[in-house]
Amino acid sequence: MKLGKVDNPGLIDFTIPEDHPNTTLVLEKTKTTQPLSIYVGCANWNRQALKNFYPRGTKDELSYYASQFNCIELNATFYRIFSDEQFVKWKERTPQNFRFFPKLPRDISHDLMLSHTCYPIINKYLNAALHLDNRLGTFFLQMHNDFDPKNWERVVSFIEYWPKHIPLAIEFRHTEWFNNKTVATKLYALLEKNNIANILVDTAGRRDLMHMSLTKNEAFIRYVGANHPSDYHRLDDWVNRIESWVDKGLKNIHFFIHQNLEIETTLLSAYFIEKLNKRLHTNLTIPQSGGQLTLF
Repeated sequence: MKLGKVDNPGLIDFTIPEDHPNTTLVLEKTKTTQPLSIYVGCANWNRQALKNFYPRGTKDELSYYASQFNCIELNATFYRIFSDEQFVKWKERTPQNFRFFPKLPRDISHDLMLSHTCYPIINKYLNAALHLDNRLGTFFLQMHNDFDPKNWERVVSFIEYWPKHIPLAIEFRHTEWFNNKTVATKLYALLEKNNIANILVDTAGRRDLMHMSLTKNEAFIRYVGANHPSDYHRLDDWVNRIESWVDKGLKNIHFFIHQNLEIETTLLSAYFIEKLNKRLHTNLTIPQSGGQLTLF
């Protein structure tokens, strides 16, 4: 994911901002006795992206990936709608505890920009993707950079159309959604009312996307490493912030690790998972790479 790529990441202040006041309120209102649920994964499983991750001779990359990670941010569905049969095959190649977090197609978010003409595409897509059945995590919608608050009514209509029983997270990228306080307040209220997660994006050149406002009991975080030693320190800070949210009642953590150049994504993931396990007393599998990788 190239969003927010900069030439000199060492000059960026990666400090995680203070929580939006809504976050504590939301977590207080949604406290539950359910067990802590943590999913950490990459953006795709293909060998070209995850170099040196697969042992030599691996033929079924998804099955191996799913033995090391408990989820995938399914970006492939952004580019086309796959057949029912393909979703069934993906399901059958993964264990019971594995989850797919499918991205909505670009036809919906970028080409038609949530106009009512995208609704038949939503239906077609969901009819296929729901064949993942009990492997389904949260669907997510990533809006175009140019999609601004002038399109408010489209957002409202889309949310009203979306099936309430299907979990959804939305990522807005136009800076006015967050920097305009009036707009931000309306948006966060709309998402909270409809039980939709407000996606956080941690990337070098777009610090405005770190709005730190949770709108349900789910932290959906897309982390973009800058191929710089600071990638690891930033993950330390995320462990601290997530621990503070868990102390306040957070139960659902969905954390996806990217890099501008996908070179050490699996190493970053292993580092992050190991830190989380120690801090939160969890027992997530720590991914093992099949090749020889080196830290920065």
